[in-house]
Amino acid sequence: MADRATRPTTVWSRPERGARGPAPERSRAQITTAALALADAEGLAAVSMRALAQRLGTGPASLYRYVGSRDELLDLMADAVAGELDLSVAPAGDWLDDLVDLARQSKAAHVRHPWLADLNDRRGEVLGPHAIDYLDHALGILSPAPGTAGQKLEAIGLLGALAVLFARRESAATSSSGDPAARAAHLAAVAAEGRHPHLLAALTTADALPPADRDAQFVRLLRRLLPAMLGQGERFGQGES
Repeated sequence: MADRATRPTTVWSRPERGARGPAPERSRAQITTAALALADAEGLAAVSMRALAQRLGTGPASLYRYVGSRDELLDLMADAVAGELDLSVAPAGDWLDDLVDLARQSKAAHVRHPWLADLNDRRGEVLGPHAIDYLDHALGILSPAPGTAGQKLEAIGLLGALAVLFARRESAATSSSGDPAARAAHLAAVAAEGRHPHLLAALTTADALPPADRDAQFVRLLRRLLPAMLGQGERFGQGES
């Protein structure tokens, strides 16, 4: 086990209030909730200590009594979203089913908070208590699965990456004014010109068109990829719609 002296100092490693002085007027949880609302409404770039203080009706300097920096605030926000996942449900007994259910929860959280993907991209955030609970829960689901510990951690990483990717696609589809049918027709017309024979062959097969239900596609990819990563390629195709 790593020595405590070598562990990085995080917002969670410090007590929320000092042993002396007046009782705090706010909690970190209240500040984090306000920051989440600000990010959901205006995006991650809008989250600053000054803007958050204005939202809370206080001065920026007062927030530093609770949160040491904007980076610490972002760590709290990321962990708060991880805390939205319901880890209380006991595994149903099939590790793939249970892991897919967890992945769908993760994707839904990223859809609710689209700024979270940007946060994960721009910084390697410190894992907070809720995120560590999530990781331990996922490993517990995978305990009866084949594969090494390293392979299982990689599978959980893939699950997270796909959740982010599909959440972004859902958000883009919601905000886009483009017509998916028109885009598909354009691609088919270009392929029919004859200069892209492999694309033409792919588009003329029965299963070429992407499914309208992106969640079904998300589940299908997970059911194909996760068993392969853990040495269960024979489970390909199970549970597909």
